[in-house]
Amino acid sequence: MAELLTEWLVLREAVDAASRSTTLTHAIADRFARDQPLRILDLCTGTGSNVRYLAEVLPETQYWLIVDRNQALLAEGARLLSLWSAFQWFQCHIEAREYDVGTFDHPEIFSGRELVTASALLDLVSEGWLRSLAARCRSIQAPVLFALNYDGRSECRPGEPEDDQMRELFNRHQRNNDKGFGRAAGPDAVDVAERCFAAEGYRVRRAPSDWRLTPEHRDLQRHLIHGWAEAAEEIEPTQSRMIRGWLGRRLAHVEAGESHITVGHHDLAAWLE
Repeated sequence: MAELLTEWLVLREAVDAASRSTTLTHAIADRFARDQPLRILDLCTGTGSNVRYLAEVLPETQYWLIVDRNQALLAEGARLLSLWSAFQWFQCHIEAREYDVGTFDHPEIFSGRELVTASALLDLVSEGWLRSLAARCRSIQAPVLFALNYDGRSECRPGEPEDDQMRELFNRHQRNNDKGFGRAAGPDAVDVAERCFAAEGYRVRRAPSDWRLTPEHRDLQRHLIHGWAEAAEEIEPTQSRMIRGWLGRRLAHVEAGESHITVGHHDLAAWLE
């Protein structure tokens, strides 16, 4: 399971980096003095793509605490970050800790942190979790940056008659999902997070960070399409014949080099005035 997740995260990293809002990234990065060390908490780090993206725009001396509950994934992320950081001009000190961040039973991971961040996380967590996160960040006065949160939109070209139905099934699956954070906010996550952080006195900004996948992203498209089909069949097994027919035709477009897919995401940044 960890190997499959690692493969997915590695495949998406370049697309993630190209899709993120540079405006929001710099709005957060520019809040910190370049000559002062910065202490950052990265939630659900995975293979470390969020660290690699942000490190280049943050102050030269950085102390990262990366946390994940998947021990194998965290170990691989720490290994990749160690190899990567050895060749950077900035000082990137990384501490990895295995934590189940589905609860907030470990307040010490927030202690002393000046920035809290994550990538591709908010649509997997619940409204209650987001309220707790906002309160915890408020307690340490930390700005936040959460990138690449799915917002329920997708478009496939060439189109297939079942595309809208498949998107609806996937969104239903997202809203009924529970990965240990409570029932997921799914496509509503950015709206919910905006309310939660605003309620804690944060100024909140958001920006689209859509994936725009072209035929050159063949492997990533295959993984994405299979994931959509698996989720749709899990939420509506009576539609398996329709789903498998759609899957075959959609994959055929990928193999023919004619598939273009847009997936809607939003980045969210917030800080205290």
